[in-house]
Formats: sequence, structure tokens, C-alpha cells
Amino acid sequence: MQEFKLPDLGEGMQEAEIRRWLVVAGEAVKLDQPMVEVETDKAVVEIPAPIAGVIAHISVPVGAVAKLGEVLVTFTTTGNERVPATAPISPPISSVSTEAIRQDEPMLAHSSATNGATQRRRVLAAPAVRKYAFASGVDIEQVTPSHSNGRVTIEDVRAYSERVAKPTVASGETHSSAMHSVTQIEPREAVRQATPATGQEHGASEERKPLTGLRRRIAEHMEHSWRSIPHATSFDELDATELVALRTLLKPVAEQRGVRLTYMPLLLKLLLPALKEFPVFNASFDEEKREIVYKHAYHIGIATDSPEGLLVPVVRDADKLTMVQLAKQLEHLVAGAQKRSLTMQEVAGSTFTLNNVGSFGGSTGTPIINAPEVAILAVGRVQEKAIVLNGSVVIRAMMPLAMSFDHRVIDGAMAGRFLTRFKTLVEQPQQLLLDML
Repeated sequence: MQEFKLPDLGEGMQEAEIRRWLVVAGEAVKLDQPMVEVETDKAVVEIPAPIAGVIAHISVPVGAVAKLGEVLVTFTTTGNERVPATAPISPPISSVSTEAIRQDEPMLAHSSATNGATQRRRVLAAPAVRKYAFASGVDIEQVTPSHSNGRVTIEDVRAYSERVAKPTVASGETHSSAMHSVTQIEPREAVRQATPATGQEHGASEERKPLTGLRRRIAEHMEHSWRSIPHATSFDELDATELVALRTLLKPVAEQRGVRLTYMPLLLKLLLPALKEFPVFNASFDEEKREIVYKHAYHIGIATDSPEGLLVPVVRDADKLTMVQLAKQLEHLVAGAQKRSLTMQEVAGSTFTLNNVGSFGGSTGTPIINAPEVAILAVGRVQEKAIVLNGSVVIRAMMPLAMSFDHRVIDGAMAGRFLTRFKTLVEQPQQLLLDML
């Protein structure tokens, strides 16, 4: 017997949630065969088999959290293969998308030789199908597959369940939640009975769902940031009329180069001079050593909404990229966040975070700092407003700002000066041309 432990996934990760096992007990696996998908607070990664052998025992079930160095699986081997006694450093991992996780691909088992007549047949079925069968109380080996290749589908399990189901359903039981569980990515969201609310006589119910996967990690990160960092927030508003005009001018040129130019590349480019003039905003705070860590690289996190929650992909070395390169990189990162296909390098190491709440219709709000950073800037939706300019009422395109900062490191006066400088840069974006001359 050989044990395999959760390896070091990099970026100081100390734990990972088991998202999906790609193998089952009794299955023969090859060296480097994809074995398990795990989710950290940064990405979904795939861990391959470290040796060739047979899966003897899976120690950590789907939905559970494994600690660094905890035994994941035990192998039986036929040769002299040895699993490393300690977790290897930086094992080969690859990001996988949410779409890939949802696919009902059959898992072909390679059973070891046994007494053929007495061996129970190995059913071909995707993990989601097995999960549904388990939740429905169906022995999947009793289900007749409808596919010619012998693969059992959810429809097959459902049809079998309907055939053997009792004509009446006991009071208080429900099967709809079992159906619901199949569509969820989170493994622990299995069948849940609807529980009548206390004091209700006519079937009022509630449903409880555990925080799992990315949603749980977002909650943990937000809790840590809010509890450990003394937040203060400065609100302001800038005149984005010239920014709108500049984007209108550059947009068709960018499209000719195959780039979709949004406001974000422009805002990011205009943010960089302010970060360089106020280096403490591009720093982090080491809570253990009580030190401010000034960063000389500009890795800008871009808060991005994904189907599973908030992700912060990172534009690395943003100050070294052209406007077109920034636009292309942002397109790539946003698309990757939507698919959960970003690498660890693309979601870690940010030095400052920019959040465009206007991208989903928001005007303003109080952003929570992306620890261990010391500040985060949120820009809202551009709206035309009537303002007083030089004694006259005029219509201008206005953009709200909200910047939260770590009050241990940054004072309100400095935050005000930073926002004032950023406002000046955005209200006079033609200054970008000076950097090109």
C-alpha cells in the first residue's frame, strides 16, 4: 500500500476542497492520469496520479476540505513504484473550467483480474449520474443503459426509479430536491428534505445550503479582510466627459486591431501614474511582522463577476503594457474568470485592486479590501448629470468613485490626495499622449 498526500499547490495554499474524484476505488490508473479535481481559494486545479497502480481507498470524500500533507488516496502497486513520502513541491497542475466539471463524461474503469463469473460488472456512468442514483436510493448496477456503449445516463436512472417507485409518497418527503442536487456544482449539495418551519401548519418550508467551493472561499476571504483590516472609505465623483470622448475616438481603431476597447484599459492606464506617485497604495501589510511591504511591480487585480462568485484575476506588470495589450489581457482574464480556466499565476499576487461596479449596473458602494493589499478602488457607472460649471448648469458624464483603504497604513488626507490625483488624470486623459512622446 502506498499513500498519496495533498501536495503543495503553490501560493501558500494550506488546504483545498475536493471538487470531483476522477477515479474510484478498485480502478487501475496510469502514471500522470488525471485523478482528482480540487478547488483552492484561487482556482480549480487537477492533480494527476503520481504512480501507476490500483486505487485501494479514497480517504477524503467529495466536498470535504483536505489539509496540506493529508492523505488523499491509497494505492496498491504491482512493481516497485513509490509515492513520495512528503508532498512534492509544485506538482503538475492544470486549471479546469466549470463547463468541463459539468460534462457527463463516462469514467471507464480498468478492473484488476478476478473471478470473472463472480465479479460484479463495472457500470459506465459519470460522477453526476452516480451521485443522482445514490441520492435517489437506486442501485446503479440494476439500471439498464439506453446507450449502445453501455453508459448509464441520468434519464436511465430516473426511468428506473419511476418504475420501482411506490405509488404513494410518504407525508413530508420530497424528491424534487434530489433532482435539484444533480445540477449543482457543489458536491455537498445533495438531497435535502424540505423542513416545515417551526410554528407553521400548512407546509411552509425552508432550504439550507452549505457554503462550498468558491462561494465558501469568498466568504472566508471577506471575513478575514473585514475583521482584520480597519476599513475607511472615501467617496468622490469625477467628470468623465473627456474620457468618454477619448474612448469614442479610439474604439474604432481598436476594433480594426481586433480589440474591444472598454473603459477599463483606459482607467487602468490612468491609475498607474497615481500609484507610482503614492507608492503606499501599491503596498501590502504584513500583519505578523507589522511591516508595510512596498511593491515595485504593478500587478493590478480586476474584480470580476463569475457564475460562481467574485474572482480577482491579475494584470501582471500592467505598467509595461500598451493600451492594446491591456485591452487584450483584460479580455482574456474576464473570459477565463467566467470559465474558471485561469492559471494560479493569473489569479494571485495582485498589488492593488480596481473594481468596475458600473459593469453590472452599479453606481457606487463600499468595496472590501483584497487582503493583504491596503486599498481598493471602485468606479461606478458613467451617467449624464446636470452640474454647475463656471457658473452655468451643463450636462456632463459623471463617474462615482469609492476607495476603501487600510487605516493602519493610510490616513484620510492621503486617500483624498490620491483620489484627487486620479480624478485629474481621468478628467484630462489626453495626458496619456505625453507618455508616448
